Amino acid sequence: MKVNTAATFSVAPMLDWTDRHYRYFARILSRRALLYTEMVTTGAILHSGDAGRFLDYSPQEHPLVLQLGGGDPQALAQATQLATQVWHYDEINLNVGCPSDRVQNNAIGACLMADPARVALCFQAMQAQTDRPVTIKCRLGIDDQDEDQDLQRFIEVCAQAGCQHFIVHARKAWLQGLSPKENREIPPLNYARVYRLKADFPELCISLNGGIQTLAEAKAHLAYVDGVMLGRAAYQNPWLLAQVDQVLFHDEPNPLTRHQAIRRLYPYIETALSQGSRLNHITRHLLNIFQGCYGGKRFRRYLSEQAHLPNAGVEVLETALALVPEIPAP
Repeated sequence: MKVNTAATFSVAPMLDWTDRHYRYFARILSRRALLYTEMVTTGAILHSGDAGRFLDYSPQEHPLVLQLGGGDPQALAQATQLATQVWHYDEINLNVGCPSDRVQNNAIGACLMADPARVALCFQAMQAQTDRPVTIKCRLGIDDQDEDQDLQRFIEVCAQAGCQHFIVHARKAWLQGLSPKENREIPPLNYARVYRLKADFPELCISLNGGIQTLAEAKAHLAYVDGVMLGRAAYQNPWLLAQVDQVLFHDEPNPLTRHQAIRRLYPYIETALSQGSRLNHITRHLLNIFQGCYGGKRFRRYLSEQAHLPNAGVEVLETALALVPEIPAP
């Protein structure tokens, strides 16, 4: 298959973090990164009475993937149709990796790895409703599943149904006994297993997720897989995204300084404030932009103390920026 170059680097879907405000700023930093929404359940889209609350985004965010949580093929098909025909997402991703109790109780997320035939039916129902790619994000397995045989069977069944792109978090998920946070940290990473998956299925696009901290690490993984996905590293150090296009795609360096990148956000902030958002809904995603820089702690402290106040606007950001010396772009 022809690998989608947008899949080379992506930012993982993270609940409460990768909202539309974060994604807009991420796009200022990188033109190339493939951005994901937070996971949205089919129920939220189909039964809330306000699908736009979950699906709206800014056009500048493209390329953008909607991650869906669900286990009912018909509901997933309806949500996919809405997301691509009305909201025009570039891809739809099915979450088969989230281990939270709430997700398990709804029979969605990682527990679906126990039923690859059901996942295949979900995929087929989704893909039948769109001409956009539908992808699957999964783990190496769950609980006592065998990381070799059971993972191999899962991929085979879903690939036979037509899925061509799998994003694999290189850890198992333990559905009993570990919290979602512990599931991100305690099960050991097994990158070699994902490498073997690509070797066993060279015709598939295989992306690797889990524990990647730097772009140097990401580049090393790309020798063995088609794509890498960063989660918390890309959120907790957002300036890392400003280097993605140059390091991984060989583009020209990002010409913006951190100060300039934040000021590019001002028109967006003013529009969001006029629509009822609070400044801290947006600036919470910027708190670590000066990580490792002189004055970064003062910047973070000032925003934390001021951005939540009523009527706080971009002048709060300007004052915060004055606390940090501007470093010229490379």
